[in-house]
Amino acid sequence: MTRRSIIIVSAGLRSPSSTRNLADQLAAAVRRRFEAAGESVDADIVEVREHAHAIADALLVGFPSGDLADAIRRVEAADALVVVTPTFQGSYSGLFKSFADLLDPEAVRGTPVLLAATGGSERHSLVIEHSLRPLFAYLGAVTVPTGVYAATSDFGGAGAAALTARIDRAVGELLALAGQPERPGQTGAPGQPDRPGAPGAPGQTGAPGQPERPGAPGQTGAPGQTGARGVGRPRRAEATGSPRSTPARTPEVTPFAELLAQVRGTGPAR
Repeated sequence: MTRRSIIIVSAGLRSPSSTRNLADQLAAAVRRRFEAAGESVDADIVEVREHAHAIADALLVGFPSGDLADAIRRVEAADALVVVTPTFQGSYSGLFKSFADLLDPEAVRGTPVLLAATGGSERHSLVIEHSLRPLFAYLGAVTVPTGVYAATSDFGGAGAAALTARIDRAVGELLALAGQPERPGQTGAPGQPDRPGAPGAPGQTGAPGQPERPGAPGQTGAPGQTGARGVGRPRRAEATGSPRSTPARTPEVTPFAELLAQVRGTGPAR
């Protein structure tokens, strides 16, 4: 059985931090759900804070080295990613973005990614949709539909149960993408089989996955004629001699200056 590698990227700036707390909860849920599905998994955390100085150096000299280079290789080689960032000024942290800037865009293309963030209040919950999801869409990653946002009140308070439910749902979606073995010759999204009639299939001229329609090439005429959709249907009889409806008259509009003159008694009465 192939052992899956799931990397959890935690970009908290403090130790301990709510971001690392959420990362630990996500890592535990990944191990639990994958093992329950019979998948052998390694769920390891990359703590970006530990590489902060090396990240700045790499941005200045143009390449990473040492432990940072090893962390980047692990992220790029992972079967799936979980990324967690704190929210600053309505977006991801600068440390998180600097780490992401060092990734090879082609290396994470097609990789399933679970997006998560922490913040001081619920008002920042859209950081996942407005900042994280566009970033990973640019990198070509496949993000799971459910994002996990945790406010301060979600840790040990009334929102803890709802947070646990969101984590479980998001990890289940990650399992659906990353837990399926790649099929030989797969060209679609991760975990999806090739469709008959995919691009390059013999004889295909229509849209991907659709059989060729009779009469489609060189099609002329309106729908209902031979060679068009609805082959063999008679053309609707053309209406002849039917009276055309008379358009409603637009009411006459009196200019404002004339209305004002009437009010003042200086204009013509109407």
